[in-house]
Amino acid sequence: MNASEFRRRGKEMVDYMANYMEGIEGRQVYPDVEPGYLRPLIPAAAPQEPDTFEDIINDVEKIIMPGGCCLGRGSNQPIRCVQSLGAGGSLEKGLAPACKPPVPPYLEAASPACTELETVMMDWLGKMLELPKAFLNEKAGEGGGVIQGSASEATLVALLAARTKVIHRLQAASPELTQAAIMEKLVAYSSDQAHSSVERAGLIGGVKLKAIPSDGNFAMRASALQEALERDKAAGLIPFFMVATLGTTTCCSFDNLLEVGPICNKEDIWLHVDAAYAGSAFICPEFRHLLNGVEFADSFNFNPHKWLLVNFDCSAMWVKKRTDLTGAFRLDPTYLKHSHQDSGLITDYRHWQIPLGRRFRSLKMWFVFRMYGVKGLQAYIRKHVQLSHEFESLVRQDPRFEICVEVILGLVCFRLKGSNKVNEALLQRINSAKKIHLVPCHLRDKFVLRFAICSRTVESAHVQRAWEHIKELAADVLRAERE
Repeated sequence: MNASEFRRRGKEMVDYMANYMEGIEGRQVYPDVEPGYLRPLIPAAAPQEPDTFEDIINDVEKIIMPGGCCLGRGSNQPIRCVQSLGAGGSLEKGLAPACKPPVPPYLEAASPACTELETVMMDWLGKMLELPKAFLNEKAGEGGGVIQGSASEATLVALLAARTKVIHRLQAASPELTQAAIMEKLVAYSSDQAHSSVERAGLIGGVKLKAIPSDGNFAMRASALQEALERDKAAGLIPFFMVATLGTTTCCSFDNLLEVGPICNKEDIWLHVDAAYAGSAFICPEFRHLLNGVEFADSFNFNPHKWLLVNFDCSAMWVKKRTDLTGAFRLDPTYLKHSHQDSGLITDYRHWQIPLGRRFRSLKMWFVFRMYGVKGLQAYIRKHVQLSHEFESLVRQDPRFEICVEVILGLVCFRLKGSNKVNEALLQRINSAKKIHLVPCHLRDKFVLRFAICSRTVESAHVQRAWEHIKELAADVLRAERE
């Protein structure tokens, strides 16, 4: 969608919302749909080719609106709705979420459409990734998907669920054990290349977190993990949780799931896979092998808002056993109970997450998946990877520079051959010039520059201009160093 079409469609959406508000007196206060009404109304998988905007908007009225009600904050609120505290929205606020009706419910009864579209969209996305069926919602399986706010949140949710699970297991075997006695012995693990949010999850969860040394390719391997487990078990600690990263923030390295996964399963350690950035690429068959070993995971997460054209926030998380989450977070005060909660027919996502309230995030997935189609999304990923290799080739042609790690997806780690000081000076000049902006990292003892292809509209010409700019500034830095 170009700027002209976006402007036209945006005006149509404002008209749609204004008509909705003007006609709100004629809408039902409470939906009369049955649990599970939505899944039969839409395809079982994402379309390969794009749908039209008109078809999608028509489906919003036919499929989504019948499943909305006035109970959620800022949702469908006729004056007759008097059930919920602070549920009044404004016209001004309605302009912000331009492509979705304002329906952020906190339980399934508040908006069946919101809940049911999320279960279907998570299945669509899971199928695009070729996730094992154990992770999908369909066909009454034990697993399922949920949209969290961020990968940080997903890691924390997984850690807290794993902590509750191991405490219950140990107390069932030894009732005399207190929660405090177990907690002080629990230990979690991640690679030394894992995102800082993993360490933060350990801090919030009140458990020890240990970093496993990565190999020469910045990947966690079985031998290092096994050594740490044996050492900690001998010290009386209880290993219970491990985060494997696919596509690290620093250099897009990949922990070896096929090696560490079986160890976690054997040791009864919850394995959480964080693919926040790289996960989007797994919809392309040529990159799907990077996800091999996910069958050993208890939970898997990536961010469509990073590289799949879905606006922030949208972090997709799947679990093999949803009762592991609901067992950790389920609370049922009277004011949140509803008639279908024990029927087994619905999903109450309030038991799958930390917040109570939630937004209608699946609707933006539905729009994007339908307007691009799977083939369009794959083409978008492939174009970015092609451009990153183009930049890599330019760097390799210049003997002053070096590539620091294999380029697999859309990130290129590079530096001037020489000291950290000269590379820090180059980065300072690049970012001060404000023509492009780079974020650095440290790989072992090396200060490294990171060139990430991430814009929806980036073209080869942008890559070429960026490289010419970097070369010019590098020449200035090296000249200054010689002087």
